[in-house]
Amino acid sequence: MTRTYAAIAAIVVAVLLGIAAYFAFAPGPQDKFAQCRGAKVAGGSDAIGGPFTLISETGETVTDKDVITKPSLLYFGYTFCPDVCPLDNARNAEAVTLLDERGYDVTPIFISIDPDRDTPEVMAEFTDYMHPRMIGLTGTPEQVKAASTAYRTYFKKQDSDDPDYYLVDHSTFTYLVLPGEGFVEFFRREDTPEEMAERVACFVDAAGK
Repeated sequence: MTRTYAAIAAIVVAVLLGIAAYFAFAPGPQDKFAQCRGAKVAGGSDAIGGPFTLISETGETVTDKDVITKPSLLYFGYTFCPDVCPLDNARNAEAVTLLDERGYDVTPIFISIDPDRDTPEVMAEFTDYMHPRMIGLTGTPEQVKAASTAYRTYFKKQDSDDPDYYLVDHSTFTYLVLPGEGFVEFFRREDTPEEMAERVACFVDAAGK
């Protein structure tokens, strides 16, 4: 009987070990964008992005579904920014132009984190200068804060004695968002237009858009 119990126990242990090994090493859900990714997001891509309601450069209230109808590059900044925002938006616009040449229709989007000065008219003038398809979005302070929080961006108005002339500290990532997929990738300031175009094209192809 002792040998019988020992044999049964060995079989049970073997089965349990097999089950544990299966769950430990079995492949998880396939990431169809794995070959495209250049950045790793803490918490996964699901931790970034989400719905927002803002005001377009034409003065209309719009949601993310109204705006993100094509692969889009989102950037949070402000028009009074002395150097970073113009350079980053110009870089994004150049990446979109490179993608145009390769047959990819991508929308550049600029979301203001300075709604007190960035009226729809100001946003329209800025975006028209940057790229003919660039969409400018502003909104109430609450709307802007909600959009910023959804994309986990940072901004803080600096103290100033002049209420009309102040700087705003802010993060400088550009976010790639695909319709039906949501946020899939972010780009840093050091990424070149060529590098961005290459990776965006990879994501668009992988998504089948």
